[in-house]
Amino acid sequence: MIPDFQKIMLPFLNIISDGLEHSTVETNEKLARLFVLTDEEIDQFLPSGVAKTFPNRVAWAKSHLKMAGLLENTKRSCFKITESGKIFLENNPTEINLKI
Repeated sequence: MIPDFQKIMLPFLNIISDGLEHSTVETNEKLARLFVLTDEEIDQFLPSGVAKTFPNRVAWAKSHLKMAGLLENTKRSCFKITESGKIFLENNPTEINLKI
């Protein structure tokens, strides 16, 4: 089952917690493996048929993490965790959602 974007946020931040620059493609692949998605789930399209569901949800997760100041874009399709993101993870959160 494809997780919603809020369930993706904490694993996303954990994947980039090393402080290095990461790409969208690399992160999507790692998240798909982490959530044990099937090829069918990875290739599933949104009802509009315009975009794939999983990458769309990852993009929403990334957008909200960026708005929260937990990650920053470094160049096109690349990003890294911010100091605020590292501090946030030091508190061992069990989830990240819009309320947090």
